[in-house]
Amino acid sequence: MAEKPKKPHKLKARLPRGLADRGPADIAATRTMLEKIQQVYELYGFEPVETPAIEYTDALGKFLPDQDRPNEGVFSFQDDDEQWLSLRYDLTAPLARYVAENYDSLPKPYRSYRAGYVYRNEKPGPGRFRQFMQFDADTVGSASPAADAEMCMMAADAMEALGFERGQYVVKVNNRKVLDGVLEAIGVRDEKQKLAVLRAIDKLDRLGLVGVVQLLGGGRTDESGDFTKGAGLDVTQTNAIKQLLGIQQISYTSLENLDLAVETMKVLLQDTPNAIPDEEIRDGLIKLREQGRETLFEGMFVLYEKNALAVTVNKKFREGLGELRSIVELVQAAGYTSKRIQADFTVVRGLEYYTGPVFEVELLIETNDDKGRPVRFGSVGGGGRYDGLVSRFRGEPVPATGFSIGVSRLQAARDLIQKDSRPASFGPVVVTVFDRERLADYQRMVATLRAANIRAELYLGNPKNMGNQLKYADKRNSPCVIIQGSDEKARGEVQIKDLIEGAKAAAAIASNQEWRETRPAQFSCSESEIVARVREVLARHGVAWG
Repeated sequence: MAEKPKKPHKLKARLPRGLADRGPADIAATRTMLEKIQQVYELYGFEPVETPAIEYTDALGKFLPDQDRPNEGVFSFQDDDEQWLSLRYDLTAPLARYVAENYDSLPKPYRSYRAGYVYRNEKPGPGRFRQFMQFDADTVGSASPAADAEMCMMAADAMEALGFERGQYVVKVNNRKVLDGVLEAIGVRDEKQKLAVLRAIDKLDRLGLVGVVQLLGGGRTDESGDFTKGAGLDVTQTNAIKQLLGIQQISYTSLENLDLAVETMKVLLQDTPNAIPDEEIRDGLIKLREQGRETLFEGMFVLYEKNALAVTVNKKFREGLGELRSIVELVQAAGYTSKRIQADFTVVRGLEYYTGPVFEVELLIETNDDKGRPVRFGSVGGGGRYDGLVSRFRGEPVPATGFSIGVSRLQAARDLIQKDSRPASFGPVVVTVFDRERLADYQRMVATLRAANIRAELYLGNPKNMGNQLKYADKRNSPCVIIQGSDEKARGEVQIKDLIEGAKAAAAIASNQEWRETRPAQFSCSESEIVARVREVLARHGVAWG
């Protein structure tokens, strides 16, 4: 007996972990976001540039150490000439290479923007992808704090262009030298310990001051019972950082209530080496209020300058604080209040990357996920000053600052926040085929619509069943379909079926007989009126493409 032939092996269709497919609605939403961000960047005078997704590995550097993954978190491969190449993990390192290679021909400062996908060879998780889109803007060749201030203002303007209202986001700015100066002053010099301290500070929003203090010391046990080893600071070291974080938490106390502001300052000054009389505190705050200052934050600068706080003030700290103050003054002078842009000592970014000011855009909106659990998105963009990156190629100082919006993450946030209000992504007008012998006539109609800049397509499936053609148009989310049988052709007419209005009417019709008799949202017009009447349907429902 002959053996039964084996079935051919069927390949299993499966998407790799950490990656995502995207449909028309997602792509349309991303396109709209990119256009709005681009308009803001160009308003600020930035121009586009595009770099490839693959660079020489040594040009990218190793700023993403991930010891649990191959190639330290970067997707890399060896070319046939034994040179190592890598997929870019951000858009800044390729820009640094581009600027260094074209340095003499570029205007300085060089202002550019670029959008594209970046790739991280990291362990995938919720909201953590191996491929995601960023939209960057950078100024290379300027050391002015005005360049950093501009990044913060541009980030705030981009958020509002994307539909986020004031109070729904905040742009936070810090200076790495502030934290580095404090760590240097309290004797934290070991790189691993410094990293542990900075990671603890970065968790202030999530864990609160008590949780951070635990992580600065021996460690912390969370609600699940998991223990996280702390940075191992002693009490004196911990208190210095604790005071800095305490200042951060009260620094936006309003100056409108002067008595409360004075009392807040007095609490800060308890047990400090250089006490300031109450009246001097009050007079100082009155002067700040007269200068148009809104909050206690400016008072913090005054206290540091007077050495009135317990934190030992050194040169690096003063330098960082001075740069931070310059940025705050510049954005306030341009009319950006602390509700939009504010200094925040807890912002920690790119420990091996940034050399001075660092920025972060945080979404303040809380919503619920698909399971009803509260979600706060936190950071959706960031950047800072990276004066050492271009210098790697040039062998001379090249100041640079930049900002990146995480488009994929921000779109996920918008989808969750606006999940019931996202406008529908409409497909094209579908010209149906009633008589397959008249394909040329139907194709002429399609061409007429396209010539009028109306998205249109000819139904290319089996035309035998009109019901299937209408189902196809529904799946395409078409606003309307064009139908022309032999009777309509003889009269020089077409039938236009408004699918959006038809769906609304169908919900109110009780029987198939009533449907056949009324044919809701379907009307006739002459062939010469097709464009005008289709435009009426599109206008009625606010259908727009692009």
